[in-house]
Parts: sequence; C-alpha cells; structure tokens
Amino acid sequence: MRRRLPLVSIIMAAKNTEPYIQACLDSVIAQTYVHWELIVVNDHSTDRTPQIAARYSKIDSRIKLFHTDEPKLIPALRYGYARSEGELINRMDSDDLMPSDKLETLVHTWLPYGRGTIIAGGTQHFVDQGSVGGGFLRYEAWLNEVARCQRHYEEIYKECVIPSHCWIIHRKDFDRVGAFNPDIYPEDYDLCFRFYADGLKVVGIDKILHYWRDRSDRISRTWDCYQDNRYFDLKIANFYALDRNLDRPLVLWGAGRNGKDMAKLLLERADDFRWVCDNQQKIGKEIYGVKMASYASLPSLSKPQIMVVVSSPDGQKEIEALMTSWQKRPVEDYWFFA
Repeated sequence: MRRRLPLVSIIMAAKNTEPYIQACLDSVIAQTYVHWELIVVNDHSTDRTPQIAARYSKIDSRIKLFHTDEPKLIPALRYGYARSEGELINRMDSDDLMPSDKLETLVHTWLPYGRGTIIAGGTQHFVDQGSVGGGFLRYEAWLNEVARCQRHYEEIYKECVIPSHCWIIHRKDFDRVGAFNPDIYPEDYDLCFRFYADGLKVVGIDKILHYWRDRSDRISRTWDCYQDNRYFDLKIANFYALDRNLDRPLVLWGAGRNGKDMAKLLLERADDFRWVCDNQQKIGKEIYGVKMASYASLPSLSKPQIMVVVSSPDGQKEIEALMTSWQKRPVEDYWFFA
C-alpha cells in the first residue's frame, strides 16, 4: 500500500513585511507539493502585514494566522510551532520566496531516509534594487558548497551551515533537539549546533531551494545580537560542550583580530593552550601572557586539538593542505572557526 504523503508545517513569523508578504504567500501557494499548512504568526506588526495574511487565510484554508502576545522572533516561532500539526517541519521568512518545487524536493528527498535525518538545500540572495553585496554572495557560495559536498558538521564552527528557512525535519526529531525553545540568537546557528549535538544526519541537496531577500532593515543588520557575526561566544560554548577533550593539548592558530579575540575567551576558561602563527614578527612575543610559537611546532605535539581562526580563504587552503600532510583529520583534530 502506498504511503500517504506527510503534512508539512511551515512556521513563519511576520513583522512589518507589508511590501513583501504577498509575494511570499503567493510563492507558498504555488508549491507543487500540496500537503502543507502555513502557520503565520503576526509579531506586533504596525503595518498591514496581518491584514494581508488574514486575506490569504480566507483564500486558502491551509494558511492559518495567529497573533503572539510575546514579542520577538523566537517567541513568535515557538507560538506558531505549538499550533502546528504537520509530521514534517519547515521554516519560512515572510519577506522571502520559495521556488515552486521547494517542498516537493525536500519531502521526496527526506522520504527514503526518514527520522533521524535533516534535508538541507541551497539558497540564493536577491534584492529589489541594486545588487547583492559581496559578503552575502561569498556566504551563499559557501553554503551551497557545504550542501553539495555534505560538509555541514565539518564546517559548523565557521558559520551557520544550514539557512534557517532551507531545511526539513521530522517533528519528533525537532522536539528532541528542543525545537524553538532556547532563547538563543542567532537562532538558526544555535539550532545547527543542536542538530550536531544530537547526531542527526544532514543530507545536502545541490539545488537552490530558497530565495533569500537582502534589505537594509532585515534583523541580521539591525539587531545587536547579530552585529558581531563571528559568534565566537556561541562557537566556543559548543566546542567545549561537544568537541573539546581536556586530555589533549589545545592549539590556537592565528594572531590577527580573530586570534586575539578567541584567545581572550580561552583565557577566561582558564584552559592552557599553545598559540601559533606564521608571522615572524609575532613569533616569540607574548600576547596576553601567552608566548606566540611557530605553526611548524605542531607536529611535535601529541594529538593536539587545533582551532584555526585564520579567515583568509587562501590561508585556510594552505592550512588544510598542511593538516593533510601531517595526517590530521577535520572534526577529529582540527576545526576552522572563521
């Protein structure tokens, strides 16, 4: 007997997106996969966002509008999720767009795997006027390469490896990792670490499954919690919870701004570490009471855990080649943090 296709619950928080939400809702309605419900949660909008959503809910009964009492993004997502009924869960932003086959691709890729697996796709930025900034284009290219090569957990300490709107997961798996409960921002990056901690398998799709709008007033540009987008506090907390082995020596590689800021966090944890770089002007000098050593000293250490905070793409490629020559393995022996 053929299995009934699962209902997908799409959770959407909406706040003051009047210029964009109609196109967003149209893109959801246009999905080739029809077994979905869209939970729209109005987060104290002061424009016509809720009126537009209400009109669409009358046009299509699969769209359900709610109003949250508690402001801000995570509480709105949590409010919507509590009112959803789907077996599979997806998230959507009210100013973005779905390609018409997004849900169909995610669901039919997930079905052969089932529970314990997250499906993640590629993303593409767009703007209404002008052009997308170089930083977003680099992030987008990296995200799509991560999905194509299935390197989500290998790259997790660099940046958020799964866009907040471009995954699908079984409800029981989502509940097990805490769903939208932790009030931690950036919420999508924190969720990735919870997937990692639980050991969920991530299957990437080499396909654009989300159109991500860039605009000057998006919260990633305006909220304080997103301003320093290196997220070192979140990264270091998860590294110590998930990967740090205190029986192995710790090495910090990089003497620039990233290295100095990460060194401060390590010193706060009172964890002894060796600090290395390839800058001859810094080798042998003390910074924050730690003497800088040459990276060439690494092969003499017994089973070090190496945190690389060098952000240059070319520098990272050179370091990765060195690690391979030293028979060091990603996730086991070294991690990139920038």
